[in-house]
Amino acid sequence: MIESSAIKAYFTGLHRGLIERLTFLDPEALHAEDSWQREEGGGGLSHVITDGRLVEKGGVNFSHVTGASLPPSATKTRPQLANRPFEAMGVSVVFHPQNPFVPCTHMNVRYFSTRDDTDAPPIWWFGGGFDLTPCYGFEEDAITWHQAAHDACAPFGNDLYPRFKAACDQYFHLPHRGEARGIGGLFFDDFDELGPQDSFSLTQSIGNAFLPAWEGIALKRKNTPYNHDQKSFQKIRRGRYVEFNLLYDRGTLFGLQSNGRTESILMSLPPQVQWAYNHTPVPGSPEESLVRDFLKPRDWISS
Repeated sequence: MIESSAIKAYFTGLHRGLIERLTFLDPEALHAEDSWQREEGGGGLSHVITDGRLVEKGGVNFSHVTGASLPPSATKTRPQLANRPFEAMGVSVVFHPQNPFVPCTHMNVRYFSTRDDTDAPPIWWFGGGFDLTPCYGFEEDAITWHQAAHDACAPFGNDLYPRFKAACDQYFHLPHRGEARGIGGLFFDDFDELGPQDSFSLTQSIGNAFLPAWEGIALKRKNTPYNHDQKSFQKIRRGRYVEFNLLYDRGTLFGLQSNGRTESILMSLPPQVQWAYNHTPVPGSPEESLVRDFLKPRDWISS
């Protein structure tokens, strides 16, 4: 089994590298960082970005917590582990851009460990992934994104990208709206099937692929002119993001159920949101195209 210190070293290095790269990409953004401790055990480091030319609000969080009892959100597929002590660590990222033509994005990589009795070896798993949530859809961007997702998984097996993509399409879905949150990407959880080293290496590959994939798309779109109506549509789409995170997101539920730090958990929420009653895009508009052509599962690449 890999020592948790090695996993933590990767996560903390990823956390710092993401912050450094975003500082380079968006030098006018404001940065705030604070460390926190959790009474039940462990803590973390939250880094929030605001008011940049590229990122209106974003965050890059690292957490490493321990506890006496796994909360329900972490035992949904492993009910036999309820009420077991646990260790959990990971990095969580979300960027809400200024420009409506730059897609919002999210990434998370995480590790859990627990025991089913004190004398047994630890039970462990990895999870995470990344996804893209555009307000205005571009097929070339969707292809770029999914090609990066495919390539991150490819060294570890040809079946992983289609599996993780399908899981992402299923997970980031708003059943009360009947639509996807975005164009998907990768989602995996409770993952241990490659053994400790390769499961960890796969998690690293996904974590390392995230920012280069989003950066290329963001830099291409960040100077696209936009108007008040397009900014308003962005706020409406952000409302869907809020709905998902507060109603369905397992990471949000885990943080709240495990008495995590509320400010860090809700860091993922956008700075400005709008709900318009019975909003219906104009037929034939790019806004209608988003829902019609992009917010449904599609095979974006030939894998």
